[in-house]
Amino acid sequence: MASSTSPEERSGGPGGKDRSAARSTWRRVLLGGAAVAACAAIWLGATDLAMGGRITLAVFVVATLLWMFTSVDDTFIALGAGLVLVVTGVLEVEVLFGSLGDPTIWLLIFSFVIAAGVSRSGLATRAGAFLVSGARTVRQLTHLTTAALVMTAFAIPATSGRAALALPIFLALARALGDRRRVILAMALIFPTVILLSAVATLIGAGAHLITAEMLAQTTGHRIDFVQWLVLGVPLAIVSSHLAAELVLMLTTRRADRREPVRITAESIGEATKTSVTGRMSEAQTRSATLLAVIVVLWCSEPLHGVSPAVVACVGALVTASPGLGTIRLKDSFSTVPWPMLLFMAATMAMGVALTTSGAAAWITDRLFGPGQGPALPAWLFLGVVIALSTAAHLVLQSRSARSSVLVPLVIAAASGTGVSPAAAAFASTAAAGFCQTLPSSAKPVALFHQVDGVTTYTPRHLLRVAAVLAPLSAGLVLLFSLMVWPYLGLPVR
Repeated sequence: MASSTSPEERSGGPGGKDRSAARSTWRRVLLGGAAVAACAAIWLGATDLAMGGRITLAVFVVATLLWMFTSVDDTFIALGAGLVLVVTGVLEVEVLFGSLGDPTIWLLIFSFVIAAGVSRSGLATRAGAFLVSGARTVRQLTHLTTAALVMTAFAIPATSGRAALALPIFLALARALGDRRRVILAMALIFPTVILLSAVATLIGAGAHLITAEMLAQTTGHRIDFVQWLVLGVPLAIVSSHLAAELVLMLTTRRADRREPVRITAESIGEATKTSVTGRMSEAQTRSATLLAVIVVLWCSEPLHGVSPAVVACVGALVTASPGLGTIRLKDSFSTVPWPMLLFMAATMAMGVALTTSGAAAWITDRLFGPGQGPALPAWLFLGVVIALSTAAHLVLQSRSARSSVLVPLVIAAASGTGVSPAAAAFASTAAAGFCQTLPSSAKPVALFHQVDGVTTYTPRHLLRVAAVLAPLSAGLVLLFSLMVWPYLGLPVR
């Protein structure tokens, strides 16, 4: 039966529309006023900073305000900011557009092509079904699921792609668990949590990682390559993911829930995902598994053969899309590449270069900590402040890449004046920024699992309850690794 309520009544009538328009207008006025005031303060208060530095700082502040307080597309803002820097002569046009040709950008493009072929073959779903079907208790199911999700970081780039791949497996588990609502709630929270925390395992785990690596290379000459990122990131990914999964399980289920046995079969997952997960692997799955194994081995052995990971990924992408050996057409695989994210990364990397080369980042550090000497803080306290700020940054900057674009140049500049290794500080900041599951809007995987098939799986209250414990645990773990683990893996604090 059609509703007799008019559109005007549903929106509160003409008065409601007027009030909404007035609020929107006031928000724009306030935001514009804040941007103008910030630019004026920079122009009048930074007289000892060169013209290029003041322009860069003003553009940086305005872009950050727009990222924080508007719904304008992040990529649009980043490209606009880069264009202003080029037009004003602060940034060379080759730097802005040349960043698109950086090997790290192409590494991500080719990785998405390979991931599309792996997903099309059903290999990832088969591997996940094989792992979770061995669970006989809720705790086993939790940690086997966690292990499967961590493994996807090596095959699927970016957290949103991994979340989309994992969603059908979650649906299959939810159906198999039936009316065990608390266990289903735990699994719904574990999936996005582990996907976000385990992204630190690889350089291609998030666009923010590529931004950090490139900014670090351009400002200090120290590049964290694919192999070193693996060495540093994998231990943290494994420990933080399993600790987080255990924490979620303890906070959302009762002892009786955890004691009740479970039985998840590969057949049930195959039926729910419409994928062949039992019997012998299909020809496409065998080819995908072989190709993926070869690519990962070549990536990890780069110091031995010297071939760039981007070149290895290019070869893998061509094989993935080849007529005889591939599992997907090149045209179809390119449709899975998040081109706006790549443009955003390129523009923000250029902004980071401008912050450093114009002297703006060093100027900010001098004003915060004193000219030429940095903060009088011990290394552990400086890293603790960096990690705490990076952990909380998702509350104001929802984009993980935007957080790194804002934080990493400042962290590098501040670390350079303290005696702390800029590489150690930048890596710790990026790892800490991987925590972003306080609200449904904090990250795409959290939003994706918040409502599944129109049904709300968890509420903001559930997320806040978990985040209240997980945020300090995650930050403390990153600090522990920074001081006690990573120095022995080749990333010293000093």
